[in-house]
Amino acid sequence: MYDLAILWDWIAFAVRWLHVVTAMAWIGASFYFIALDLMLKPSDTLPDGASGEEWEVHGGGFYHTTKYMVAPSEMPEHLTWHKWQSYWTWLSGAALLMIVYWVGGELYLIDPTKADLALWQGIAISAGSLTIGWLAYDAMCRSRLADTPTVLMILLFLILVVMSWGYNQIFTGRAALLHLGAFTATIMTANVFFQIMPNQRIVVEDLKAGRTPDAKYGKIAKVRSTHNNYLTLPVVFLMLSNHYPLAFGTEYAWIIASLIFLTGVTIRHYFNTMHKTGTGPHWTWAVTILLMILIAWLSTASTWDGDYDTLEAAQLSDYEAQFASVESFDQAFDTVRGNCSMCHAREPVWGNMQWAPKGVHLETQADVARHAEAIYLQAGVSHAMPPPNAIQMSDEAREIILAWVREGRANSE
Repeated sequence: MYDLAILWDWIAFAVRWLHVVTAMAWIGASFYFIALDLMLKPSDTLPDGASGEEWEVHGGGFYHTTKYMVAPSEMPEHLTWHKWQSYWTWLSGAALLMIVYWVGGELYLIDPTKADLALWQGIAISAGSLTIGWLAYDAMCRSRLADTPTVLMILLFLILVVMSWGYNQIFTGRAALLHLGAFTATIMTANVFFQIMPNQRIVVEDLKAGRTPDAKYGKIAKVRSTHNNYLTLPVVFLMLSNHYPLAFGTEYAWIIASLIFLTGVTIRHYFNTMHKTGTGPHWTWAVTILLMILIAWLSTASTWDGDYDTLEAAQLSDYEAQFASVESFDQAFDTVRGNCSMCHAREPVWGNMQWAPKGVHLETQADVARHAEAIYLQAGVSHAMPPPNAIQMSDEAREIILAWVREGRANSE
């Protein structure tokens, strides 16, 4: 069990790193091509079928890009496809979701003060809910709503608001926001896999066969790609939100998450307009700032009277309860509380801290037992916690933590 815990943590680290790298590649490509498309200029020297061109300079060289609204007259010898960035971002994100929120579901996914769910029920909701958004969104895009893009985007926003509220009714705050991000990212990747790429393949096959491609396929792909562009920034925020308790540890977390989607729209609208016209509408920044002020106010305006400080050890999973029943637990509890609870409290007393880091509380015996594995890795195996400028934790104290967790593991086998 000792080696497995460390190995598992490194697996999670590796998958997270893969997720970050592939997400950067996907976001970068998406932003670049949308900007390029908006910057295209007409020219009298364009070849037949071309709709615009753009000259760029980067890295000591000049680049000349020409766009064909439908397709060139014949298939080019070399064609680069942009798809794997999207696929690997979703696959690595799904794997990370399973590692953190399914395997660690008793701690990070299920909130017993909101819904009395078994872990398997929470996992089933987690997995099943991710497909709902894509099915509803795709159905709307295939309907007459496709002719009214603004109405379509408003309806998509309403779906996101409903899902944000729903997730917040059953999951922990951090899991709710993370799942909303995964819900949205699933729509984005499904756009690539089920619409953008198949439509591009149809155009390529027509070129190979000597047929004139239908312009509708490119139009569909362009609409879905534009939607992805506007959804990107909110997804990035939601994926990072677990680092900020002010975002997820409040009664109004679902409203905060919903408003973040609006800030994503205003910011992208500014830059997209700037790429197209050379100047952006400055009112979008004023709207964004007002939205962020509202979000900041909501994060501290909570009247939420949660029951976290009254959770009993009986509400722990069988595995977690093992750590509270071993002989060394009392000594370990005193050690953790003495070294960690000044920050990891419902009302921290360290400096000007208002919220416990990552929303982790280590005040009650149930708190400490529930976070046994995290304490083991953060303050036992490593010296990541507590911060050395906050308190100097002795080697003896760390040995107490190591011995306690190992004893609990041994009793669970």
